[in-house]
Amino acid sequence: MIIVLKPGTSEEERERIVGTIEDAGLSPHVLIGKERTVIAVIGDERKLQQQTLSAIPGVEKALPILSPYKLVSREFKKEDTIIDVDGVKIGGGQIVMMAGPCSVETQDLLSGIASEVKAAGASILRGGAFKPRTSPYSFQGLGEEGLEFLAAAKKQTGLPVITEIMDPRDMPMIIKHADIIQIGARNMQNFRLLSEAGKQNKPVMLKRGLSATIKEFLLSAEYILSEGNDQVMLCERGIRTFETATRNTLDLSAIPVLKKLTHLPIIVDPSHAVGKTSLIPAMAKAAVAAGADGLMIEVHSNPMEAFCDGDQAMLPHDFKSLVVDLKRVAAAVDRSI
Repeated sequence: MIIVLKPGTSEEERERIVGTIEDAGLSPHVLIGKERTVIAVIGDERKLQQQTLSAIPGVEKALPILSPYKLVSREFKKEDTIIDVDGVKIGGGQIVMMAGPCSVETQDLLSGIASEVKAAGASILRGGAFKPRTSPYSFQGLGEEGLEFLAAAKKQTGLPVITEIMDPRDMPMIIKHADIIQIGARNMQNFRLLSEAGKQNKPVMLKRGLSATIKEFLLSAEYILSEGNDQVMLCERGIRTFETATRNTLDLSAIPVLKKLTHLPIIVDPSHAVGKTSLIPAMAKAAVAAGADGLMIEVHSNPMEAFCDGDQAMLPHDFKSLVVDLKRVAAAVDRSI
């Protein structure tokens, strides 16, 4: 249920309404907008009488939320969510570029890549300290040492850092070093991890699972928001289909679909979607044209010797050229990079 408050409702009246909701054993989530304040009510709404709510001073109307995901829906919040990460705004008119290596390897290599992607136009540095790999014998990441390398690269370049978490027990370590918590495709329905991320005051990027529907994707995001963290962005990174020409199938239609259903920012990761460097530019341009709020691109200065995913890593100078092309595409759809 959404409770819409009247314009000019006092803070005292708002708190009285919140208290009524809590007394009924339900969870209120207050959203103060530019024109209206609304309260989303989570729980068994039968415990509240709509007629009773409408009689409370300050309440304009009470409306049911029809979708199974409440807080992430456009029904709850009409305007787009904008997430501020150290001054980098994700979800506004400007398309955000996240770039860096798949995995953190050495401090010197990471620092060099960070400097180059920043010069090319990236505003967020990506890099994996913990790597979920299909094979237990593949490189799994440097762990805390990798996080320290990322923190040092941020200090050097000023780029905020996004990195993946795999285990809720690592949350304090991730929070200490990263600016954005990434929850990967394989953990999209790791509900304990989602709930833990929801308890943090830190932006979260949630990747779509390999075989997840849009509804399942949004319900996973709902887990995070339901714990109190509304700084969530969604990432389309390709889904598993029968096609084998690419690593995954990039579902570009998910961008406008999600834009219609949710207020959360939408990021696209064409690198993991196609798995081939030569295909990344075309998919990145298509994602911008389709309305993506940001792109995550793998960049490595020596892909042939990368510890993982070298086949889908762009060279820094190719990434620079791509950003130039993307600016033209963005301008054509009244956006900017």
